[in-house]
Amino acid sequence: MSDHATDPATEAFVAHRNLLFTVAYEMLGSAADAEDVLQETWLRWVEVDLGQVRDQRAYLVRITTRQALNRLRTLTRRKEAYVGPWLPEPLLTAPDVAQDVELAESVSMALMLVLETLSPTERAVFVLREVFEVDYDEIAAAVDKTPAAVRQIAHRARRHVDARRPRAAVSASATRAALESFQRALATGDLQGFLDVLAPEVVLVSDGGGVKQAAPRPVVGADKVARFIVGGTGKLEATLTTGLTVVNGNPALVLRLDGEIDGVMAIRVEDARITGLYYVRNPEKLTRVESETPLTLR
Repeated sequence: MSDHATDPATEAFVAHRNLLFTVAYEMLGSAADAEDVLQETWLRWVEVDLGQVRDQRAYLVRITTRQALNRLRTLTRRKEAYVGPWLPEPLLTAPDVAQDVELAESVSMALMLVLETLSPTERAVFVLREVFEVDYDEIAAAVDKTPAAVRQIAHRARRHVDARRPRAAVSASATRAALESFQRALATGDLQGFLDVLAPEVVLVSDGGGVKQAAPRPVVGADKVARFIVGGTGKLEATLTTGLTVVNGNPALVLRLDGEIDGVMAIRVEDARITGLYYVRNPEKLTRVESETPLTLR
């Protein structure tokens, strides 16, 4: 697409591009795949007779959803062959994403992982209804189901997600405080410092994608997680540094070895303690942690 194009199809697509990317990313957990979906959406959009389109935004979301569903089914097969645990691709986000509580929660690593446990259709329905507040008739058209079926799917998906999401919303300041405590323990290798900030049931998930070393399965329990981290950092021959950042609308850490990005650590906090640690080391998933990705619900 030319930057100088002014035809109605291009104007409509550009106006809603950030929204469409957010829809695709929340469905897929992958920025690269979301970009591919947007390209496919564009190719179909330019073939549409705009004179027959009543609501361009809704129509574009419908196309994007259909393409994302197709891609999601492919991704499901790809993840079955993935080496070790799979985590969503982290995105460096602008301050306005963090300030939008609903958006920040919807793209948080913790909730994105919960969405991974839904079927492709359930995920599409949940994202469109609960996150973007699309009406049932529009969702039905996007997923090729009846409105009545969509209502049932939405209810089932909501119940599934509610049972697995954090019990109460946590402020960014509370998350940052827990993260700073974790950062201090990481800097000193203080086992007790980790135990003070980690919840007894904490789970550490690390994603190396078979390229970087990572735990082959989740590590569960404060003592095991703390010892795993202390043991791992104690073997490093490079200098480890950490920096606070905002990933997926929430406070996170960027870890560097001798100045080079090694990974991104996102967390889940409940009752002022960390219940989830999500460490992405796969280099293919670290391409969007140095420049901001715009996200929006509107």
